[in-house]
Amino acid sequence: MLTYKLTRRKMLMTLGLGMTSMLLAACMPVVAPTNQHTKEGLMTQLGEQAKALRAKLANDPHRPQYHFLPPANWMNDPNGLIQWEGQYHLFYQHNPKAPYPEAIHWGHAVSEDLVHWRDLPIALAPTPDGPDKDGCWSGCAVNNDGIPTLVYTGVFPQVQCIATSADGLITWQKAPENPVIATPPPGLDVTGFRDPWVWREGDTWYAIIGSGIKGVGGTILLYRSNDLIHWEYMHPACIGNKDETGTMWECPNLFPLDGKHVLLISPVPLRKTLYLIGTYAHHKFIPESYGTVDPGGHFYAPQTMLDDRGRRLMWGWLWEGRSRDAQLAAGWAGVMSLPRELFVHSNGQLGMRPVPELKALRGDHQRVAEIDIQPDATNLLKGLGGDCLEIKATIEPGNATEFGLKVRCSPDGAEQTRVAYNRGTQQLTIDRTRSSLSLTASRDTYGGKLFLADGEPLQLHIFLDRSVLEVYANGYFCISSRIYPSRADSLGLDLFAQGGMARLGSMDVWTMHSIWDSRG
Repeated sequence: MLTYKLTRRKMLMTLGLGMTSMLLAACMPVVAPTNQHTKEGLMTQLGEQAKALRAKLANDPHRPQYHFLPPANWMNDPNGLIQWEGQYHLFYQHNPKAPYPEAIHWGHAVSEDLVHWRDLPIALAPTPDGPDKDGCWSGCAVNNDGIPTLVYTGVFPQVQCIATSADGLITWQKAPENPVIATPPPGLDVTGFRDPWVWREGDTWYAIIGSGIKGVGGTILLYRSNDLIHWEYMHPACIGNKDETGTMWECPNLFPLDGKHVLLISPVPLRKTLYLIGTYAHHKFIPESYGTVDPGGHFYAPQTMLDDRGRRLMWGWLWEGRSRDAQLAAGWAGVMSLPRELFVHSNGQLGMRPVPELKALRGDHQRVAEIDIQPDATNLLKGLGGDCLEIKATIEPGNATEFGLKVRCSPDGAEQTRVAYNRGTQQLTIDRTRSSLSLTASRDTYGGKLFLADGEPLQLHIFLDRSVLEVYANGYFCISSRIYPSRADSLGLDLFAQGGMARLGSMDVWTMHSIWDSRG
């Protein structure tokens, strides 16, 4: 992860000590159960602890209800995504004792349906005097002939470690051989050495490690192994240009997709995730095109997995858009994105769509259609609104120069967030300049290029979850943001157009249930 990994110590000195939010320590059990009875008792205890912690924060109006996040405190990168015996396992970077990135552990949750999640014991914690004594940083999970194995980075210095489970991914034992990769390759002056991504070809394991070559650019360093313990360095599999793709590539993912290979990187200091689509042959990745995965300014360090239906699924960390003091006061920070299915468009761009399993969360439904959107008209969607919604809307551009949808609107318009498409710039943006009256919330506009052919309508698929906003547009990308309205009545929806008239073809709005209502 970008800012927090590189400036972590400086930030913590700024935060200070003695914060009241530290009282919300999750303290998930990490001891190994000795038998099935003890294991069941541990899981029951864990479930009660998690529910109690979630109950303490339940009245927070900014805390998401259907996006995954821990019971309390800090979360960042998704890690170790794997499907095991039909269940989806999500690991994540976590500080169980406070809402800031110190003493990073691996949190752990499991789901049968990609929607409802149950908290499991912390998988990895720093070992005093071990190679991960200062934190268990990002990595992945693999199935080593029936043995679930985590591959991750220990710090400081940055080294690669592994851990295995013998009880169905509940508890984890670190390999006595750790670190299994102790130093960067000799002769390379690197900017970082972390976040391993591992896969298997035949009987050989391969790993890329996020790195960068000083003065050159970000890179992925390729290794191979027969046993996940003894690794041989091969070469850089891809090297970037520091002026275009950053100086250090964090959290790389390399995988086949629709006849091509995709490389995901989160470059320092760009504060966003890029995709590169190209060819992987002879242990080299040759990019042919690239773009931004999510141009909303809040999506970072994603990880993907291949599930048993052949889908390439992706989660990302949605960081906060409010001040550090506000995060500390809230007692939690960081949210996981909804799972997205990836595909490659015929034009070579990376596409994504929400998984259909999310429909299980739909509640009450309302539909409106055929509404002319006159310039500067207001209150066109009277009676529609909420803070936990799914919205599907088709808007025809007409002769408007800019048009779109407003969410989390106060009745007087003092607070509102605009999802806007500009025909001249061909940009889809999320405008947060009036999202909140609170001085602790960010105020800016982020966006990305979205080409609409003549007469092509804007297709929006929006997931609004209190402070989380994920907007899918015409299948090309999802733009994500964080918003923090200060008023309890900032719940309205509205349409807008400028420079001419647009038209709403149809809009479906569902209230969304909490993922914690009936499970976990």
